[in-house]
Amino acid sequence: MKKIFSLLTIIILLSVGACSKDDEKPLALNTAANRQQTGRSANDLLSDKKFKSMVIEVAYVTGFEPSATAINNFVNFLTARTYKPKGISIVRHAISPPGNSSYTDQQILDVENANRTKYNSSDQIAVWAFFADGKSSKDTETSLILGTAYRNTSFVIFEQTIHNMSDSPYEPSRSLLETTVITHEFGHIIGLTNLGTSLQSNHEDMEHPKHCIEKTCLMYWSSETGADVSNMFSGGAAPELDAQCLADLRANGGK
Repeated sequence: MKKIFSLLTIIILLSVGACSKDDEKPLALNTAANRQQTGRSANDLLSDKKFKSMVIEVAYVTGFEPSATAINNFVNFLTARTYKPKGISIVRHAISPPGNSSYTDQQILDVENANRTKYNSSDQIAVWAFFADGKSSKDTETSLILGTAYRNTSFVIFEQTIHNMSDSPYEPSRSLLETTVITHEFGHIIGLTNLGTSLQSNHEDMEHPKHCIEKTCLMYWSSETGADVSNMFSGGAAPELDAQCLADLRANGGK
């Protein structure tokens, strides 16, 4: 009887051990909600109806980390425009160099798919920001792309191009240019202009769709291309959203 009891005890312990191992298996990430069209999550990002907090995952290749000033300015922008009562947090990490001198759309997607760790959870929405060590493959001799919003919670900043356009005599400070491009691209993610956040007035630039027609507005098209970069800044500050863009955001759940 004693031997039988011991054997039963061993079987029970093994069974409990097996259940524990199964319980420890990591849950598969649900990535589908973060792989939709740009602007699709505008209301989720702006309001607290579904998500009470936001996490920004800042990924960069070593040597191309955004400045602390630009990230602080970005958080201030988010705080001013969105309702997130449980807070906004930043997670930074370096990634291995992908080995691209320029990035195609697919290569940008590949970097995110391989390196992103933060996705939407129960009441937290997650945003991915990649600071690339190369330029856009769409650059031409007359036009450069500084950033692109390409999914509902994803954008890329071509940090190498920003380095080449800043911090030299007669060029803007790097943190100022970074701030402008980062907040411009996030503006697209929250649906500006007419990209998931409905227009409250007629201010979309038909020559440059999904951008504001007002030249002093953050969402004017030159903010992401660097065209006429010296005239983008007034008094050493990054451009701000104009009254029409702000009205659009407020109508879609933002501040």
